[in-house]
Amino acid sequence: MFWKKKPKYPTTQITKENFEELVVKSDVPVLLDFYADWCGPCKVLGPIIDELAEENEGTALVAKVNTQHNPELGQHFKVKSIPTLIFFKDGEMVERFSGLIPKPNLQEILDEYKVANT
Repeated sequence: MFWKKKPKYPTTQITKENFEELVVKSDVPVLLDFYADWCGPCKVLGPIIDELAEENEGTALVAKVNTQHNPELGQHFKVKSIPTLIFFKDGEMVERFSGLIPKPNLQEILDEYKVANT
């Protein structure tokens, strides 16, 4: 039925406990969204991140870091404003952006890193 919402994709949550395993040791490019539940722009970006996570499953890891629950990661990467988006390749930070970025631009950046990964 057209009025029923599609179930939300379970986007991976990154914590200090799983960061090493899921980001540093990842065989695919990683996009992390640093966000907080109270952040207005983060609420706009959240569904876009969920869509990208679902659409890139298996070829890139698109995940979220809740800065309220994981302040250490935000401090480590010197996140001063949210949302902040950080791209990783081979476990190294390669690009970062603050604020809202359109979905096609994020997909284009992910695609560039995926091509470089093959």
